Amino acid sequence: MERVTIDEVDNQPNPMAVHSVRRPISQALGLSDFAMNYFELEPGESFSGGFHTHHDQEEVFYIQSGTAAFDTENGTATVNAGEVIRFAPGDFQQGYNSEDADEPVVGFAFGAPGSRHDWDQIESVVYCQECETELGHGLELTDDGQFRLICTECGNSFVLS
Repeated sequence: MERVTIDEVDNQPNPMAVHSVRRPISQALGLSDFAMNYFELEPGESFSGGFHTHHDQEEVFYIQSGTAAFDTENGTATVNAGEVIRFAPGDFQQGYNSEDADEPVVGFAFGAPGSRHDWDQIESVVYCQECETELGHGLELTDDGQFRLICTECGNSFVLS
């Protein structure tokens, strides 16, 4: 049996600085088949670095307090405190706390199967300078902890800093 309190888990924000508090509970508990992350999002902060999908993992978000917004291919979904939202593998989404929000969002992100991302199974929609349009980009983590995006259409790549 393993047990931790949220405050005992080291804060490990996204390298893209899109949120200030992310505590990887699954890492602290040594989980291998299930991901669990705790977030505190100030107004304007997001759960992830952009509109993306996991081709190998479903994601579930539980909002403990505040109101989160999730941009999807079908529009924006609002998720209030006490509510849960699920995204199947292949569903594109980006969750965030609106810039004009009056309070932080506190919530949890769950993923299965797997407690860690397979970076080659994540696809982000970003602007490609070669194709001159927003397209899906594969994602790699560089040796120095940055994200490299690779256009699925033309192969153009760049590192986010």
